[in-house]
Amino acid sequence: IVFMAIAIGIVFFIAGWLITGISIWKAFLFAVGIIVALVPEGMLATLTLSLVLGTQRMAKRNVLIRYLPSVETLGSTTVICTDKTGTLTQNRMTVVQVYLAGEAQITAPQRITPAEAEMHRHFLLTALFCHDLRNGNNGVNGTGGAALLGDPMEIALVEMAQKALPVVPAYPKLHEIPFDTDRLRLSTVQALPDGAHLYCKGAPEAVLPLCRWIRNDGELREFTDIERQKARRMQEEMAGRGLRVLAIAHRQLEDGWQDIDPEQQMVFAGLIGLEDPPRPEVPEAIRLCHAAGIRVIMVTGDHPRTAAAIAREIGMTQTDDAVVLTGEQLRTISDIQLRLALDAPEILFARIAADQKKRIVDMLKAKGQVVAVTGDGVNDAPALKSAHIGIAMGITGTDVAKEAADMVLLDDNFASIVSAIEEGRAVFDNIRKFLTYILTSNVPELIPYLAFTLFKVPLGLSLIQVLLIDLGTDSLPAVGLGAEKPDPQIMQRPPRPKDERLFNLKLALRAFLLLGLMEALAAMAAFFFVLIGGGWEYGQELAPNDPLYLQATTACLAAVVVMQVMNVFICRSDRRSVFSLGWFRNPAVLAGVAFEVALILFIVYAPWGHALFDTAPIAVSAWLSVLPFACVMLLLDELRKRFFAAKS
Repeated sequence: IVFMAIAIGIVFFIAGWLITGISIWKAFLFAVGIIVALVPEGMLATLTLSLVLGTQRMAKRNVLIRYLPSVETLGSTTVICTDKTGTLTQNRMTVVQVYLAGEAQITAPQRITPAEAEMHRHFLLTALFCHDLRNGNNGVNGTGGAALLGDPMEIALVEMAQKALPVVPAYPKLHEIPFDTDRLRLSTVQALPDGAHLYCKGAPEAVLPLCRWIRNDGELREFTDIERQKARRMQEEMAGRGLRVLAIAHRQLEDGWQDIDPEQQMVFAGLIGLEDPPRPEVPEAIRLCHAAGIRVIMVTGDHPRTAAAIAREIGMTQTDDAVVLTGEQLRTISDIQLRLALDAPEILFARIAADQKKRIVDMLKAKGQVVAVTGDGVNDAPALKSAHIGIAMGITGTDVAKEAADMVLLDDNFASIVSAIEEGRAVFDNIRKFLTYILTSNVPELIPYLAFTLFKVPLGLSLIQVLLIDLGTDSLPAVGLGAEKPDPQIMQRPPRPKDERLFNLKLALRAFLLLGLMEALAAMAAFFFVLIGGGWEYGQELAPNDPLYLQATTACLAAVVVMQVMNVFICRSDRRSVFSLGWFRNPAVLAGVAFEVALILFIVYAPWGHALFDTAPIAVSAWLSVLPFACVMLLLDELRKRFFAAKS
């Protein structure tokens, strides 16, 4: 816009000086006037306020924006890579099934009898001790009766063990081997009366290979291939029901265990299946994403069958043909193979490490997608940084993840991401609305200078009056357009192309040729209505302080403001009729119009307004002369909307 304004200003500077013969100083002043008329000086402030209003609306919907321009980027999101636990699910773990080693079938935890509890005591002690929870009295083992704080999965395991054990023991922790995404397991060493004992829990594929023994009918036996296959079959059965499955193992340690790897030669104790129900609002959010042309890809550390079952339950996948890639498979395929795999209509990623999440994001970006990705851990920071929109969890997220992210979900809820995208699309639409509104008034600001230069008529607007429109009367109504609520159909449209500009040809034609020309006609008509009514004749020069000239420029200014009052309602939507939107549904627009009307009345009729802006009082007939033009402008834009609605 600035380049366009300067170019036009230079052209008319040369034309005014060389063609019309006016002095170089006068030609320069009018070139400056043209540039001022074409540059919307209030646009930057209005743009910033619109983004701020968007962040405030998002905050009410549990989305905290850390980087202001990401509000606009959200509207072009084409892919969301989301975690499962806590984002798609409620992160409220409950143990619903257990498989006790050596037993014939899966059972419910509440059906564990006292005899079974005694026989499988180390299974329950692993659930009780193998964690890093803390409680209200800063205890280590979480058995002191205080509220447990930490991972909901570990809380569920402790609560199950406490209910099943007749007496809950309290043995001190000697050592811990922490969980990480490469090991996929956590181990602790507890001091039992008979010596140190290792307790281990983790993903079955990480724990089962380390087990050599199994306790069957109270006897310690070799963990045979048949038993391993049975355990894996039980795991598949639980995972197929959408449960998170953990393997439990333990080992009696001898003196000097500190000098060896204790996670070897372990005794397989069983499997635990935990249920984490999907959030009830997620299926509708997924449906909205599909309707809006946004692809949702689950990237989780859970078992592939668990991920697939949850994806079907929430509607992320509609068929049984979804491609499921695991972290192990991802390590063996090339970037080209991954890019081809991402073309699958439905794809999930399971058992994924943090560095692999970044690789997935990078491949999607290489395919031209605008990617939003969720994360909560320290290791998720590279993926959050790499994505166009990094989304951290507000409840379970680490400080590192939040610092790396562009936005934070205050409720860790996937549905809030969809709300943010809706608001992001609305912000982009609203910026275009007030951009159309602001640029429209540039035409009636420009035409008086062209008429003065080309046709030797008095200048219709002074520079101070042009600045008054841009920075005064237009400002608050434009902010009101920035607060317009999202179109009800906004999530029925596909994402806009990421390279689509705010100021495009369609917007320029509407603002400059349709709405702008109508406003220019109205402004010049009011200007000459007062001039000719006061006895002015073509070719007659008027002094800058001539009362008739002051009234005429005031009428021109008032005409632009009246037309802009109509224009602000027209610009509330470039698709829907003004009459379907309702005239009074946006209080911010109404407040802006009230301010605009009060300001122009002050400028026209108050002595201070006359002194500041070179105005004079005008008759009611001058105001009324503008109304037919306002009605015609409304009619023409309504016809335009109907024409494009019929084409679509």
